[in-house]
Amino acid sequence: MSGAEGVTAARGLVAELAGRAEEHDRAGIFPKADIDALRDHGLLGLMAPEHLGGMGATFGEYAEVAMALGEGHGATALIFNMHASVTGAIARTPEPLARALGATDAWFDRRDELLRDAARGALYSVAMSERGAGSSLSATTTSYVAKDGGYRITGSKAFVSGAGHADAYLVAARDASASEARVSYFIVPAGDGVTVEHSWDSLGMRATGSHDVHLDVVVGHEALVGGVEGIALLLAQVMPQWLVASYAAVYVGVAKAAIAAACVHADRRELHALPAVRARIGRADAAVAAAELVALEAARRVDEAPGDPATNRWVWRAKLLAGQTAFDVASSMLEAAGTSASRKGEPLERLFRDARCGSLQPATSDVCADWLGLATMGRDPSRWDARPRW
Repeated sequence: MSGAEGVTAARGLVAELAGRAEEHDRAGIFPKADIDALRDHGLLGLMAPEHLGGMGATFGEYAEVAMALGEGHGATALIFNMHASVTGAIARTPEPLARALGATDAWFDRRDELLRDAARGALYSVAMSERGAGSSLSATTTSYVAKDGGYRITGSKAFVSGAGHADAYLVAARDASASEARVSYFIVPAGDGVTVEHSWDSLGMRATGSHDVHLDVVVGHEALVGGVEGIALLLAQVMPQWLVASYAAVYVGVAKAAIAAACVHADRRELHALPAVRARIGRADAAVAAAELVALEAARRVDEAPGDPATNRWVWRAKLLAGQTAFDVASSMLEAAGTSASRKGEPLERLFRDARCGSLQPATSDVCADWLGLATMGRDPSRWDARPRW
């Protein structure tokens, strides 16, 4: 299958995912049936190259898939986003850049193994954020030390979507022997030394299963992403798309779902006769169309010129606009639909809560706006503040 076929498959799953969304949200449970459906359609291999059994999708095709899944169920789309952030980042980081950073032949062999497993249905998750540090890589307290030809990693992570269901985790950890932040990525298999604390009980995106994960594990040298230490902060600054813009497509999908739910509710309650309701839906349509175009433009630029300063501005624009638009649109659609739509079990009630999370997830809307403000004023956003951006 190709990336284009993956887009078609994702669009065909929208109604199926939406049909289970309320059940998963109400119980706050991991949407196993949804992930099984993605696996059955080969979508866990979306970013893996075709020669490794995947679809070889571009970032633009990923964005279209994520939008479709977001229309079906935002929580499922976010779990998929985290998985794609791992597979997409290792598959689509240009090899010359990876080698310039020190990537070894052994790493490329390990990379291909991970991508081949994804194409066969393995699920990966991201363990980067921490309580008290958020997504700031430089503030990471999880640490690693060299041990027996590998590394011992100790610490705790928060907001780990798919925790307990992933086959492996992308873990950010700092060198315990370094005086300054020297942060590396590791692919840590689920199993002994990886403990999930069932702590997730949130306002929105309740079905992501984003529990805390505690680590006290020894891994081999092959677990080190790139085969080289200290690359996490550099990659975040140079190529932020998987840490920033990948969320944008999910929330454009959530915003689309909110409009669709409002239209259904308006017809059922005969609210379509009210000009104010029609006007709200019309404004929402225009706002979501604009956010979608920005997200797709950012994706196009990532495919054509990853890491280019102009590309990165579009990456930050996409996250800011998608997060804010999702919340504004869901709020307006709920107000247009009225109190009856705010009852538990009503799609708009869930979508309102899910959309609220878009501006809160990294990078938050305030961080995005600050980055863009500095760039617009001719400053370097990565070097301006005394506190590191990541």
